[in-house]
Amino acid sequence: MTETTFTPRVFSGAQPSGNLHLGNYLGALRNWVRMQGSEFETIYCMVDLHAITVWQDPAELRHATRELCAGYIASGLDPEKSILINQSQVPEHAQLAWVFNCIARMGWMQRMTQFKDKAGKNAQNASLGLFAYPALMAADILVYHATHVPVGEDQKQHLELTRDIAIKFNHDYGVDFFPVTEPVIEGAATRVMSLRDGSKKMSKSDPSDASRINMTDDAETIAKKIRKAKTDPDALPSEAKGLEDRPEARNLVDIYAALSDQNVDQVLAEVGGKQFGAFKPMLAELAVEKLAPIATEMARLMNDQTEIDRILTRGSERARAITAPILRQTYDIIGMVPPVSF
Repeated sequence: MTETTFTPRVFSGAQPSGNLHLGNYLGALRNWVRMQGSEFETIYCMVDLHAITVWQDPAELRHATRELCAGYIASGLDPEKSILINQSQVPEHAQLAWVFNCIARMGWMQRMTQFKDKAGKNAQNASLGLFAYPALMAADILVYHATHVPVGEDQKQHLELTRDIAIKFNHDYGVDFFPVTEPVIEGAATRVMSLRDGSKKMSKSDPSDASRINMTDDAETIAKKIRKAKTDPDALPSEAKGLEDRPEARNLVDIYAALSDQNVDQVLAEVGGKQFGAFKPMLAELAVEKLAPIATEMARLMNDQTEIDRILTRGSERARAITAPILRQTYDIIGMVPPVSF
């Protein structure tokens, strides 16, 4: 069998569940921006079909979807350089997901640790959609023949399942049709921790708004949260080893390093020996410089939601130019007869 050459293409997405925060920006969005305009075609998605695996208030879901799109654009994703889409507006995602539900094995799905974490002890009351979530994620990726996916630790197992589904489909039908997608492991400072507890990941679900910097926070709020961030009484060390067993100190240094495009050793060479009373104003000034313009642009976009809707409509048209032929070929491979207007 001749090996197929696939167009280098990146796909990634996030759930529109509100409260986009600094961890999302440093852990994902900034890396996505760097990838656009490179050797890859880039497609970034608001995965609202994934969001409804648990109940969502309809009005809040619509608002969160538009707000997430605003966050994408304000962070630097250009709708002309990347395809920005709302998942439910591209029906081939769901159509291919059903095919993959028939390819994936129950044993594979039962090993997915994220389902166990989200369903908890009440798994019998979890939705079927939550259980089948990884097959839809595989369809999200493979309906574009995406060759690369930026992933964090929590999604690596799902990408491995995507690879397994592609391999099994190709083997079952004797084709080299779906690519075996490669992970793009996100780099340093992707795991941003809570400003109130350096042992916990920054999260929108934390009841304390002071634990995170929201991408909608204005300059004054950003600075205030950093000033009040939990620290310890010791001075900053001159080497990274000195941050061991100091989670809050490590977190603030990591954030400074990421926002200033430096590594931790470079930051400590500059600030080693300083107390947090001197370091926090430096971090606050940097964070306001980098993040406040994003909040301003998000607010502008949310005041003109017709622009967001226009961008998403255009994105879905561009996306379907890719996905419709791939789904048509999938149907042909498995023996289905597509309608003439497919």
